[in-house]
Amino acid sequence: MGSTVLSLRIDGELLDRLRSHAAKRGMSVQDYVARTLIREDFDERFKTAVDETEKFYGAEGTEGEPREAPAPPRDHVRPSAGIA
Repeated sequence: MGSTVLSLRIDGELLDRLRSHAAKRGMSVQDYVARTLIREDFDERFKTAVDETEKFYGAEGTEGEPREAPAPPRDHVRPSAGIA
């Protein structure tokens, strides 16, 4: 995979903040911005994958409510059951 140049015009104050954030991580501004964009892209793709999976399998419950674990089969016996 090759690389392409992207030129941006940004506010001086924003550039200073980017330099500060990059310096804290020992990175160049270019590397910091690229890594941030990659992370945002991953987060977005991950959320989309989760949403698609929930659509496919059907989301149980509503948002914010914990989902209940499925009940074990009725003939399921715990190993300690019936031992006295």
